[in-house]
Amino acid sequence: MYHDLFMAERPERWGSRMGFILATIGSAIGVSNVWRFSYLAYKNGGGAFLLPYAIALLTVGIPLLIVEQSLGHEMRGSAPAVFRKIKQKFEVFGWWPVVILVFGLNLYYAVILSDCINYFALSATLGWGDDPNAYFFHDFLHASHDPWVIGLPVLAIVLGLLIIWVLNWVIIRSGLRGGVERVCKILIPLLMVLASILVIRGVTLPGSWEGIRWYVTPHFDALFNPLVWIDAFSQVFFSLSLGMGVIMAYSKYLPKKSNLFGNALIVGFADTFFSVFIGIAVFGILGNMMHTTGLPMEEVVEGGIGLAFVVFPQAFNTLPLLPQIVAALFFLTLIAAGLSSLISMIVAFLSGIIDKFKVNQGKWINLLCIIGFLGGIIFTTESGIMWLDIVDHFLLGYGLVLMGLLEIVIITWVYGEHRIVQHVNAMSAHRLGATFSRLIKYVTPGMLGVVLLFSVYNEIVIPYGGYSRSATMVIGFGWLLATLLIAIGLSRLKWRTDDSPQDS
Repeated sequence: MYHDLFMAERPERWGSRMGFILATIGSAIGVSNVWRFSYLAYKNGGGAFLLPYAIALLTVGIPLLIVEQSLGHEMRGSAPAVFRKIKQKFEVFGWWPVVILVFGLNLYYAVILSDCINYFALSATLGWGDDPNAYFFHDFLHASHDPWVIGLPVLAIVLGLLIIWVLNWVIIRSGLRGGVERVCKILIPLLMVLASILVIRGVTLPGSWEGIRWYVTPHFDALFNPLVWIDAFSQVFFSLSLGMGVIMAYSKYLPKKSNLFGNALIVGFADTFFSVFIGIAVFGILGNMMHTTGLPMEEVVEGGIGLAFVVFPQAFNTLPLLPQIVAALFFLTLIAAGLSSLISMIVAFLSGIIDKFKVNQGKWINLLCIIGFLGGIIFTTESGIMWLDIVDHFLLGYGLVLMGLLEIVIITWVYGEHRIVQHVNAMSAHRLGATFSRLIKYVTPGMLGVVLLFSVYNEIVIPYGGYSRSATMVIGFGWLLATLLIAIGLSRLKWRTDDSPQDS
């Protein structure tokens, strides 16, 4: 028997403020905190990268957390309901980000977690062998060399994908308190324990401090490179689940009296702390790899998915003590971080569906999990790694940044930033003032606009990832356009309730 997560008659609430905070932190902390933040810090000036990252957190991250919390809490609605209340024609901008989540990010994110499950099992014997690169791309993925040579699904990845979606189904059907909140109360502390064990092990390895030195040594000349700042703002935006509808959906279930400002500070700084903290483990292990192999850091560090499934297995092979346990802990950390994020994406979309159609949520949970599993099959094929790379680049690099920009412009220039300030001040001990109003009205959209323009410029100059124009346009832009069309379709359907949201 499923619990009524979203029904208006007896809406469920978070069992405690801590439950909301842990669930929101769980949404924010994902696999990118482990591999993307550390790599960006290395690439963009080491310790100096923390300066633009901190500025991005204070000018975009925390302000948008406050704004999205305020809207979800005040209007008691999902992203589609919130934007419809602002102005009926804006409803599509509430649907687009949650459609991108369910029909894009969810599909390939679950496949990455499937890979983590398989590698967790391989950890017992270090089953990737002496050449993890060849194993990952040839033996495990059976990767083709062209996105259009799709090939067959890989059975091991499909089975892992099935496990992930069964877990999602069980957790979400158990309700807000009994499922999402309870699981996050387990996963987030577990995540910190696992990260702490990895950090302790990382700093005690021979040569580890050489790697950590690479991580924290500031190279201030990098601050004059605009791409460093773009990377910092992009990472903050994606890491905190901004512009995705997740924060609004979660805030909908907060008690009437809630410290919205305090919640935003806790979530923003907790996410940043985890990224910086786990980076110590990452570069401690890479430092040990430098020490063992004699290779310079430039040849052992790698960004993206290769860091998790190629570089780290290589590093685990060289560990002097209990490499199997350290490897298992690493992949278990990725699974815990990813699962909490994946759940939040599903809840954001499901909340919008229930708000609008007032249908049996149990049937929708079943349908979404089936769609998630079947839709993810394309990313388990021989060309799946390339499809994943292209779709991720377009949905995150353009779709969600564009939505974040549109969101903050609509909220501040149409709805009015003063209404956000009034609501937060009525809820929180700390009062916001004119500085915050100017920040979210001018600085935040300005920063997001610059990030978007530079991304488009780079795309025009150099086709992403060396892929053909046909692949990037059809797979990447085509997928992004398809999510927009689905969002438009959903926004034009009738609200099946007597108390449908009206323009404010």
